[in-house]
Amino acid sequence: MRFEPPLQRATLIRRYKRFLADVETAEGETLTLHCPNTGAMTGCADPGSSAWYSTSANERRKYAHTLEIVGDRDGHLIGINSARANALVVEALAVGMLPGFPADAGVRREVAIPGQPGRLDLLVGDVYVEVKSVTLRLADSGAFPDAVSARATRHLDTLARLKRRGHRAALVFCVQHTGIDRVRSADEIDRDYGRALRRAVAHGVDVVAVRCRVTPSEIVPVGVVPVDLPSSVEERS
Repeated sequence: MRFEPPLQRATLIRRYKRFLADVETAEGETLTLHCPNTGAMTGCADPGSSAWYSTSANERRKYAHTLEIVGDRDGHLIGINSARANALVVEALAVGMLPGFPADAGVRREVAIPGQPGRLDLLVGDVYVEVKSVTLRLADSGAFPDAVSARATRHLDTLARLKRRGHRAALVFCVQHTGIDRVRSADEIDRDYGRALRRAVAHGVDVVAVRCRVTPSEIVPVGVVPVDLPSSVEERS
């Protein structure tokens, strides 16, 4: 995924109201950007951080600019645009990067869930796939979610239900953080999600994490990283 036109650099002033961020450009101008991330953005929204943003040619947009990348205090780059995660996973699938998925498998997006309302992110061949973007780095690894998420827990329960009904189902973590080389559930943040993830795995849902290289010119999937899952939430706590 290349950024065309190239991203522009700025300094993050603040992120607020979930979907907005103010930055100061190199010329000293203050811009208000769209922030395409509904999470807490812990560790990737510190005032004073380096930031990179894209600009849309769509004149109908209220905010022409979108926050794309933030640098953390350790010098790592983080792709905070969670809406890009699906496309990055599709890129990884296209080159056969993800185990269990042939490179020539057909991909459909935003697919209806059999037998119930709602949609999942992808249908890859005959596998129903939900994608989650990982940007939170805790001491030893990346972690998801970065805030309590009943919606993410429902997605896991849906995948487990599909598996019980005879379908194939998978969860793919898309790591858009250059300082993360393994992933786990953030049990200390959302215990219900941690339990739901373990239930899904017990029912046979596949879980895989793909790591991306993040630069101001492109974000590219580069390989699979381990997913750590102790047998219970209490072991982590």
